[in-house]
Amino acid sequence: MFSGMTREPCESAVRAWSQLMRAHQAAVTHVQGAMKAANLPSLGCYDVLLELERVGDAGLRPVALERELAMPQYGLSRLLARLEEAGLVERRSCPHDGRGQLVVITEAGREMRHKMWSVYAPALHEAIGRRLSAAESEGLAELLGRLLAPGGCEAAAPLDETLTPRPLTDERR
Repeated sequence: MFSGMTREPCESAVRAWSQLMRAHQAAVTHVQGAMKAANLPSLGCYDVLLELERVGDAGLRPVALERELAMPQYGLSRLLARLEEAGLVERRSCPHDGRGQLVVITEAGREMRHKMWSVYAPALHEAIGRRLSAAESEGLAELLGRLLAPGGCEAAAPLDETLTPRPLTDERR
């Protein structure tokens, strides 16, 4: 429905938005709390380590991580510096562009990501998995995927296929 020159969402879309934001906040708060209680790094660290583990030794340019994680450059730069200082990632020169850098996960980074998953997985199950059946989870994932599909928000635009990490098929999801 249009109101003048502005598109107005229907009432159910506003309700869906509100529920999505509240559910997201509740789940993130629960999982982040579990990570903190276990004295583990933040979910942002986990996300970076997971993306880097997905691409393996090829690594990713910081700009590709920014796009994949929808994280602002300044926040990612600080996070990468902390991860590098902790020995969880390393920077390498880009073989195709001497000025560019690649960020690559280290063995210590892989070990940390696995350690984090041992806390993350049960917390995620508590926040979402025990509340939805497998079929409901799949349906929700499909619906949310539509919101990320091309033609959606600019921040959700898909990456160049050569930069898109391969999906994980084991417990590393």
